[in-house]
Amino acid sequence: MDLFEYAKSKTLDQESPLASRLRPTTLDEVVGQQHIIGKNTLLYRAIKADKLTSVIFYGPPGTGKTTLAKVIANTTSAEFTQINATVAGKKDMEAVVKEAQQNLGMYGKKTILFIDEIHRFNKGQQDYLLPFVEDGTIILIGATTENPYFEVNAALISRSIIFELKSLEISEVKELILRAVNDKTKGMGNYKATIDEDALDFLADMAGGDARNALNAIELGILTTPRSEDGLIHITLDVASQCIQKRIVRYDKNGDNHYDIISAFIKSMRGSDPDAAVYYLAKMLYAGEDVKFIARRIMILASEDIGNADPQALCVAVAAAQAVERVGMPEAQIILSQAVTYMACAPKSNSAVNAIFAAMDSVKRTKTTVPAHLQDAHYGGHEKLGHGIGYKYAHDYPNHYVDQQYLPSEIQGEHFYELSDMGYEETLKEYQNKIKKGSL
Repeated sequence: MDLFEYAKSKTLDQESPLASRLRPTTLDEVVGQQHIIGKNTLLYRAIKADKLTSVIFYGPPGTGKTTLAKVIANTTSAEFTQINATVAGKKDMEAVVKEAQQNLGMYGKKTILFIDEIHRFNKGQQDYLLPFVEDGTIILIGATTENPYFEVNAALISRSIIFELKSLEISEVKELILRAVNDKTKGMGNYKATIDEDALDFLADMAGGDARNALNAIELGILTTPRSEDGLIHITLDVASQCIQKRIVRYDKNGDNHYDIISAFIKSMRGSDPDAAVYYLAKMLYAGEDVKFIARRIMILASEDIGNADPQALCVAVAAAQAVERVGMPEAQIILSQAVTYMACAPKSNSAVNAIFAAMDSVKRTKTTVPAHLQDAHYGGHEKLGHGIGYKYAHDYPNHYVDQQYLPSEIQGEHFYELSDMGYEETLKEYQNKIKKGSL
């Protein structure tokens, strides 16, 4: 590299976004993802030993997929090549493969190919890589925000190890923000900026586990905030709010207000008020609440407060929870809105929760024995023990029902499940009454 090229590269480094400049070059500098790169983990050992096999990094934006690829690039003795699936075509891959074959054949040197956004490649493009990954010409590193089991060819999946990256914890995002503010070499330490504790908490929370979001916000804050009389740039809560374009909402995910909002959210669905329910949903989403937490609360409510008055409610809740995990924000808010408004509008019954609570209480109070005719008879000699003798098979009788004892004798006659007259439970109640009276 001549003097001009060196000066040009230094200028590019200085002009690069903060998130790019702060990108770690070694494993020890990486923040978060200790479940896959902690010391003595498989990936940590493979990178350290330069014995990496094909891998796919899967996780939300800003969690370090490209960072890990760059760390590998800095530590490997193999040739490292990077392409982005959003702009690369088959010719680009052909050129990489040709060079990889030459490196392997002439110098015995392996080639690592990093493909960012690998899910953007169509089936044909992914299939093209397969034989070269299989014969070792290329060690593939794929990065994707989409579930690879849905978006990447099964053949490539079977030849790769999948590593799922998680959204960064708030404490980890804080560490990166402080590094950005104070680091004079890669960060913005030379700007002499300080960040208030509440602004740090707010930015780390609102980043939603995305390091890039947090770093972009702090960079914007430092570059656009005038110096105070003390000569320092003060990043206050108000500045932080403007930089990440989030209004400050009184909502502490670990404090009392968190429980107030979730309580109002659940009670609004239970109370059949879709307007209030969707409002509290919006408030939680705006404040950065975990969508998986919200989805779990909806699933619980579907059984606890609706139950068999509308059995479809639980199906909607479970489907919404699965969809939210696959889709992610911001589209997940639409899915949650559909589920929440359905729950609020559905007929209500707490019969299911009352039944299990009553049954659990009975189990704690009473020692019982399973009636002999209901005991297991799928083994030789059960007759000698009297097990299964006298059992009446319901399907052999009219309407697939026969009156016989099912509860243990010690609690015979107790009732746990009381069907309401709401929604589908009314239908179930009528059916139960008819089969017991033989009037179907």
